[in-house]
Amino acid sequence: MKCLPILIFSAFLHCMPAGLTAQSPALQNSRYVAGIKKDTVEVVSGSTYAFTADTPEDSGLVATTPSVAAFLADIRQQSYQYTLHSVKGRSLIATGDRLTERCTNGQLRTYYIACVRKALGGQLAAAQKSITVNTITDLTLYFTAGQRSPDATIRIELPSGIQASMEQTTVNIIGRGDVLLKDLEHQSVGRTGAGYPFSKTGVVQILENGRLLLFKHLDLRPSNGPDLKIVLRKVQCTQTGTCIFKARYTTRLPAVLTSADASTSVTVTRTIGDLKRIPAAGLAYHTIPALYTSTVLQWSRSQIPGALIQQSLDSGKTWQPAKATLLLNKGEARLTRLQPNRLYWFRLWVPRGPHKGVSNSVAFYSGAIDVRDWGITGNGLEDNTEQINEAIRYIHGLGGGTLRFSSGTYQVRTVHLLSHVWLYIDKDATIKALKGGDAPEATWYSDKQYRSGLSPTDPGPYENPQNWLTKQDVGHTFFRNAMFHGERADNIKIIGNGYITGNGNLVTSDKVMNNEPDNRSDKMFSLKLCTRVEIGGLHRNEDLWYDSIKDAPYYILPDQKKDFDTGNMLRIDRAGHFVLLATGTDNIHVHDTYFAKEHTSNARDIYDFMSCNNVTVMNIYSKVSSDDIVKPGSDCSLGFTRPAKNYRVRNIIGDTNCNLFQIGSETADDIADICVDNIYVLGANKAGFSISTNDGGHIRNIHLNCGHTGSLHHRSKMLRTYTPFFISISNRGRVLGATAKRFRFREQGVWRDELLVTNVDIGRVENILLNGVDIAEVYNGSSFGKSGTRWMPYDGTQRAATPIIAGYQLPEADQVEGGLPFRLPNGMHTGYIRNIAFNDIQVSVKGGHPASDTTACPPELGVGQYNASNLKVQPSWGLWVRHAQNLTVKNSRFYTEKPDGRYVLYLDDVQHAQLIRIQTPDGTRQRLGYRKVEGLTIE
Repeated sequence: MKCLPILIFSAFLHCMPAGLTAQSPALQNSRYVAGIKKDTVEVVSGSTYAFTADTPEDSGLVATTPSVAAFLADIRQQSYQYTLHSVKGRSLIATGDRLTERCTNGQLRTYYIACVRKALGGQLAAAQKSITVNTITDLTLYFTAGQRSPDATIRIELPSGIQASMEQTTVNIIGRGDVLLKDLEHQSVGRTGAGYPFSKTGVVQILENGRLLLFKHLDLRPSNGPDLKIVLRKVQCTQTGTCIFKARYTTRLPAVLTSADASTSVTVTRTIGDLKRIPAAGLAYHTIPALYTSTVLQWSRSQIPGALIQQSLDSGKTWQPAKATLLLNKGEARLTRLQPNRLYWFRLWVPRGPHKGVSNSVAFYSGAIDVRDWGITGNGLEDNTEQINEAIRYIHGLGGGTLRFSSGTYQVRTVHLLSHVWLYIDKDATIKALKGGDAPEATWYSDKQYRSGLSPTDPGPYENPQNWLTKQDVGHTFFRNAMFHGERADNIKIIGNGYITGNGNLVTSDKVMNNEPDNRSDKMFSLKLCTRVEIGGLHRNEDLWYDSIKDAPYYILPDQKKDFDTGNMLRIDRAGHFVLLATGTDNIHVHDTYFAKEHTSNARDIYDFMSCNNVTVMNIYSKVSSDDIVKPGSDCSLGFTRPAKNYRVRNIIGDTNCNLFQIGSETADDIADICVDNIYVLGANKAGFSISTNDGGHIRNIHLNCGHTGSLHHRSKMLRTYTPFFISISNRGRVLGATAKRFRFREQGVWRDELLVTNVDIGRVENILLNGVDIAEVYNGSSFGKSGTRWMPYDGTQRAATPIIAGYQLPEADQVEGGLPFRLPNGMHTGYIRNIAFNDIQVSVKGGHPASDTTACPPELGVGQYNASNLKVQPSWGLWVRHAQNLTVKNSRFYTEKPDGRYVLYLDDVQHAQLIRIQTPDGTRQRLGYRKVEGLTIE
C-alpha cells in the first residue's frame, strides 16, 4: 500500500480530550468533511462549474472531491497530526482510504474515509464573538456557500432566545445591498433584458417561531464575498451561555446537492461582552496628533454604575485606570492625549450591579506602524508582499490603524486591503509592482466568448444571455489580478506624497488573459463592493489649475498667486489598464494625484467608477494617459447591475488618447446627478467631455461648470480635442439577458449588415447643462505616443469632428430585409436626447471643409459603435444635433480659423429648439441647416 504525502501540523505539549468529532472547532465550517459517524469520516464528493482564465470553454464542470493536501489542510487542528493512507495511491481522496490521527502524547486513532454526494461546506461567521446578557444589540451573521449555483436554497437556524422578523431583520444577498426581509421580494435585480429568468433577488420564509430562516431561489453563481449578510436587529438574550447558529444550503446545478451544517457561536456573558473600538474614519486624511492619540470605545447601553475604563501597556499583564470621558447613557467612552506609538489594551470595569466585573478587551496602537517592523529593509531588491500582507492582517486584527511606508523602495505582487487599515506612503517611499500578482478569480462561466472589443457582427456577448462575464471588456470582469485589491472592505485609505508605480509589470492589453499566468495583473487599485475609500496625496483646500507657459499644474493661493509646489501629491505611474477600478463601491474620495510625472508609458484609464455612488474627485493632474481620466459607468461584472449617482468632480487637468471625462461606455444601469467644474483638457483624441448610453441605462442630471462643487475659479478649457463634446446613444445592450440578431438593412441608401439588440430598451439621456467653456484647437492633438514636442501643431492631417449630440434610431421596418420582427419592451423606436442646454460656450475650430460636406449624413451608432469617429463627417462645424428634444443654445460664439463651407449648426430630427444670442463669423452663408425640425425658436 502506497502512502500519500503527509501534512504535519504544529501541536501543543498535550492533547485535548477529543480529535475529529462533529463538534471539533476545525469542522464547524469544514469545506470537505460532510460528517463523522463513529470511526468513519464522510468526505464531500460532487461537482460544480468553475472556470479559470485557462479552462477550455467545454471543461468548466469539475469534481469537488478534495486532493489529499486540501483535505489535510481542511481538518488541521492544534495538538494533532494526521496521515492519510490511500488505497489506490491517488492524489484525490477516495472511499476506503484510511486516516490516522496521532496526538502529541502518542495516542492513535484510525478513521475510514467514505465519499458522499454533498455540496462543499459553507462558511458561517458572526461579527460579534460575545454579547452582554439583558442588553439590546444588533447581531450580524455572514454565510458563504462552498460552491456556486443558480436557484439555490439557504437555511439559517437560530438558537433559542434569538428570533428573526420580517420588519427588523435585514439581508444583503451577494452584495446587492441591505434590505428588510419584508422587502426582499421587491428588491431590484438590476437592469436586464426582457425574459431574464431571475425577476426577484429571492424569497424568504420565517419558520419555527422566528428561529428558522429559509431563503429560496437565490442566484449564487456570482461570487462577491459573503453570499448572505444577515443583521438581526434589537437582539436581547436573557440567559448567559453559548448560542449556536447553523446554516446549510442546497444547489440546483449542475446537480441537486445539500451541504453539511456550518456553525458559529456567540457567547452571552454576564459582564460586558461587546466592548468595541470605533476606528477613525473621515472623508479626507489629515495628519494631526489627535488622529493617533485619541479613540472612542462603545458598548451596548446597560446598567453599569461606577464603571470606568482600564488600560494596559503590557498586553494585559497589569491594568490601571485610564483618563476617559464616559457617556454611560450612550454606552460610549472617549480617550484623548494617549502616549504616542504605544500598544494599548482597554477594558471596562464595573464595580457593582448585574454586570459587575471586567469586560472583554480591545486594542489600539497610538501611531502609525512602520512597515519595516516586519523585517522589511526597503532596499528595492526583495519581494515584500507577504510581510506587507501580514502587517495589514495584524493591524486589521487590532481593529484598524495605519501602516506607514517610510523612506525606501518596496516591491509587491498583490497587496490585500482590509477594513479600517490605512496605507500611508512617505515622500521618499516607493512601492513598485512585481509580476506574479494574484490570479484572476475562478467563475461560474467562461469569459472566452468575448475577451476584447466589440464589433457590429460579434455575437459573443449574446450567445449566452446569462453570462455576465461577456457583458463588458475583460479588464472590468476580474478583480483580484491587481497590485492592490479589496473586496467588501470598509474605511480604507491609500494616502501620502510618495510614489507608486506599476514598473512596467501591469498590463494594458484587453488580451491580458491570453498572457502567461504570472503576467495577468492589469490594475493598480481594484476595489469591489467597498465603502468609505480615500486615495490621494496630502489634502489641500486650494484648487488645482494649470499654467500653459510652464506646462505644469499649480495650486491657486488665496491672493490668486500660483503655488507650483506639488510635493503634497501622490505620484502614480505605469498603472496598467486602470489606476483605479472601483466597482459597486460607495463613498469614495480621490484627490491630489499626479499621474505620469516620471513615466508616460503603460497607462490607460485613470479613475474608473463602475456602479459607484457618492464619489468626490478633485485636484487631479494627468500628464498623459491612453484612456479616460475620470469615467463613471455601470456594468454587469458583479453578476447584476447597480445604478450610480451623486458625483462631485472638480479641477481635472490632463491629456489623453481618449476622453478626459466620460460617462460610459459601460452603461448597463442608470447614472445620475453628476456635477463637474473646472476641467482643463490639454489634449483628447476622442472627446473632452463625453456622455454615452449604450446598454439601456438612463443618464440624467449632468452639469458642467455650473458651480455645484464649489467656486468657479476659471472657465473650463478644451484644447486639442477630436471633438469637444460627444453626447450620444447607441443600443449595444450589454446587460444580463440581452439577445441580438444579425440583420441586413438599408440606411440613407447604404446597406448595413450587423447585429441589432432585440430585447433591451434604447437608453435615455436627459437634463444636461453645459456652461462656461472655452474651446479651441479642435483636432486630435493628444501628446500620447508622441516623442519630442509636447504637442504637435495642426498641419491639416489630423482628424477632427464637430461638437456632437447624437440620439439613436432603429432602422425602419420597410428598410430591413424580411422586416423588423421584434419590438423593444417599451415600444420605443428612437432614443432622444432630451433637455440639453449649452450656455456661454465659445468654440473655435480649424475650418477648411468644402461646401459639398453639407450633404454628409452620419450613420446611426450601431452595436459596438459608440465613438465620435463612427459618425464620419458632419454637415456642420459648430454643432451637429440629431434625435433631440428640447435643445437650447444661448449666449454662445462659434468661429473658424479658416472659412468652412459647412453649416455652423445642423439640426436633424429635433423637436423644440431655441437658438438665442449666438454669434457666428461675419459673412457666414450657411448658418443653420435642418431636417425634420419642429418648434424652432431663433433670437
